[in-house]
Amino acid sequence: MTTYITLDEIRAAQRRLAGVAVRTGLHRVSPERLRAAGIEGLPFELYIKAESEQPIGSFKLRGAYNRIAQLSAEELGRGVITYSSGNHAQGVAYAARALGAKAVIVMPEDAPAIKREATTALGAEIVLVGPASSERKARAERLAAAHGYTVIPPYDDPAIVAGQATCGIEILEQLGVLAGGEAPSQRPGAGGPGGGLAILSPVSGGGLLSGIATGVKLATADLPCSVEVWGVEPELAADAKQSFDTKTLVEWPAAMTTRTISDGLRTQSVGVVNFAHILRFVDGIATVSEDEIVAAMRVMPAATGLVAEPSGAVTLAAALFHHAELPRCAKLVAVLSGGNLEPELRHELEAGLAASASAEWRVGV
Repeated sequence: MTTYITLDEIRAAQRRLAGVAVRTGLHRVSPERLRAAGIEGLPFELYIKAESEQPIGSFKLRGAYNRIAQLSAEELGRGVITYSSGNHAQGVAYAARALGAKAVIVMPEDAPAIKREATTALGAEIVLVGPASSERKARAERLAAAHGYTVIPPYDDPAIVAGQATCGIEILEQLGVLAGGEAPSQRPGAGGPGGGLAILSPVSGGGLLSGIATGVKLATADLPCSVEVWGVEPELAADAKQSFDTKTLVEWPAAMTTRTISDGLRTQSVGVVNFAHILRFVDGIATVSEDEIVAAMRVMPAATGLVAEPSGAVTLAAALFHHAELPRCAKLVAVLSGGNLEPELRHELEAGLAASASAEWRVGV
């Protein structure tokens, strides 16, 4: 029998994260800035939840800290280990340093240099392996058995899910659906029955999507508002969509998932814990093309002033190019999961922005 995380566990995670993780901004994107970026015709107010504003540049700090903060002094003394392509690596390294524990990170050899360097700068020891996510997990488990480290999974763990769920609770608070905290400068209002709110989260292993969906649905269960939570992933790494549509957990080979530019979304399968929560609380999963991801990366700074890594841009891509496939809503929140962009890719993006300053993107109708 599946045991689901509770709203009490999510609130406890909020308390642990206070003063560690940032309450990131929820930024309304003005129609004027969208038009200036070549975007017209969106049938909803668009908001960006900027998890790129976290100290490590991504949402991963939430789950990593919530998990490590619950270890005993003895476990902290032995150290922690994880397997990650980069953002979770930084989350574990940051949390371990804050809590006085050694951190070992198993990373793929093709992980972006900026993420490897940032993880090392946080004091973690890095072990490099091949590109398959299954290989990273196996090496971490062997090292943990040999040295007594505690494994901190990137997503397949209830404490990780509860930590990531705090992002969803923040969105509801910032929209005025729930009480608590300060509202953004352009407060969108609570929305009422039939007003319609949709939240889009990237999905790879499923930690963020399962967390946001669980937190949002539990927190609004007794409220007169309509909220749908959808996942978004690349077409080239669409194992989560296949799993969701068939209601059967599937695994894609690394040779397929590594084709996408979105390095943070190359996980071969959704986690078991995450999949159970996704089936219960998520409303749908959409996919986007590589060209759409790149287009969204170009629109993001032009329309918002924010920078998105490819994995963080998939939600905006879905909002811009696939909104006909999404639920009808008055307000849509695209979660920008991370902004750790490789310098070379940033340069290419900026060059593309200059070249396409007068271009108009076709959005879904």
